[in-house]
Amino acid sequence: MPAGRGISAAPPSAGAPPPRRRPPTMQDVARALGVSTMTVSRALRDGTSINAETREAVLRAADELGYVFDSTAANLRRQRTGFVAVLIPSIDNANFADTVGALSAALAAQQLQPLLGATAYDPRQEEALVEQMLRRRPEAIVVTGGRHTARCRRLLETAHIPVVEIWDNPAAPIGHIVGFSNARSAEIVVDHLAAQGFRRIAFLGGDAAGDARGRQRREGFVAAMRRHGLEPSRRVATGTPPVSMRSGALAMRDLLARFPDTEAVACVSDLAAFGALSECQRRGIRVPGAIAIAGFGNFEIAESCVPALTTVDPAPRQIGRAAAAIVKRALAGGDRRETIIIEPVLIVRQSTIR
Repeated sequence: MPAGRGISAAPPSAGAPPPRRRPPTMQDVARALGVSTMTVSRALRDGTSINAETREAVLRAADELGYVFDSTAANLRRQRTGFVAVLIPSIDNANFADTVGALSAALAAQQLQPLLGATAYDPRQEEALVEQMLRRRPEAIVVTGGRHTARCRRLLETAHIPVVEIWDNPAAPIGHIVGFSNARSAEIVVDHLAAQGFRRIAFLGGDAAGDARGRQRREGFVAAMRRHGLEPSRRVATGTPPVSMRSGALAMRDLLARFPDTEAVACVSDLAAFGALSECQRRGIRVPGAIAIAGFGNFEIAESCVPALTTVDPAPRQIGRAAAAIVKRALAGGDRRETIIIEPVLIVRQSTIR
């Protein structure tokens, strides 16, 4: 090799990627502010143990540096995962969506996030999801309804975390309850229709094996009809859940064929009620002039359709907020089993007023 000449690296080709930069660390944020890494950690984790001015400065510096706090490692050190498992029957149902929305907002205030699963109204699917969720060590678990497979119940009973059953009032609860009597929600509809002078009253839905809450409403309908001295045999299936407008229309078609002298119809949900209303309008049957229709759920469509539908408001957002509050108290060390029962409210509209 000629004297005076060294070995140099070949220049990068035009298409070579730029060298990768080291991602910013918590130490970088601390150095930028002249504070300890513990202060930065506290500010990013919850901010409750430092003053608001320091926390704001830490958040601003982290944002400017592009630092993202790794909560996974911190949570593992504290034996926490930071999420609550939430199981609902369907993500398409507006009531369950409202419950999850309110629950999520309240959990976020506790630095917790929901991990959502949909059971498709199938107890076996619920069992599988509960097992999968528990493997991820949630802080708590919220399940919809109080009827589970025997194995699912054992999994929940031995999970050693707070269990909240919502949208029901089971006779043998596993843990906490936030719900209402589905049977009672149907009874108040029958009471209203009977008070309006209707006698030949039918019920659409509540027949599917997986829809425990629908069956409870159907049972409530039968009990209320008998209490009023009325015949409860006018019951027509809506098929496999989730109940849809189409299934409500088909059930109404079946009802009119089997019981053409029906005066009023109580439906398992507002979607079924809207389908029943649409079928009547297609046939030129006046509602409520010739037949009255009531639903359940207080969906937006119940208020918007013509005539507006009488319905039951189950307070889905209140259920979500109350469930989150129970989780908060339980994780703070509360050992008392809580039961919060919400009374369903009947909203009377034009569809049942004579």
